[in-house]
Amino acid sequence: MQSIDIHSLTSAGIPEMAQAFAVLGWPGKTATHYEQYLEAQAAGTRAVLVASVEGAFAGYVTVLWNSGYVPFRDAGIPEISDLNVLPHFRRRHVATALMDEAEALIATRSSVAGLGVGLYPDYGPAQLMYVRRGYEPDGRGVAYGFVTADPGAMVRVDDDLNLMMTRVLPRGEAAT
Repeated sequence: MQSIDIHSLTSAGIPEMAQAFAVLGWPGKTATHYEQYLEAQAAGTRAVLVASVEGAFAGYVTVLWNSGYVPFRDAGIPEISDLNVLPHFRRRHVATALMDEAEALIATRSSVAGLGVGLYPDYGPAQLMYVRRGYEPDGRGVAYGFVTADPGAMVRVDDDLNLMMTRVLPRGEAAT
């Protein structure tokens, strides 16, 4: 059985993270991006949880304490955001471990966790995982760039088009 370690982002981990995503050609996952996450973590506006498997970087997730999505922000619902697991670590429970830790962290402050999931096929595994974990749509339809899309609106199907979802969490414990 593999050992999955979850820890907070540190400056020492940034080069390995950026390099891992550069090799995959994923845009935006630069050292500067993670330095901004580290600054937000230090300011207390975002928590960044990093997973390592047997010492190797495997993925990460963040928790936004004040969501950019107004209905979550107004209701005080923290948002799980930017869950990424490297392809060669998928199907090894890394995303589950990251979600368990993110939900446990949120449960210390809120009884509800929120997230947005993309709507094109690359997000299929995440969509299924979130439903299995008990997340349900928030009932406002889809949002583009954190703004609910109006009926008849033309929106681009990209990473900014999300179905926003929530889950009631047990307080003070991992929600699995």
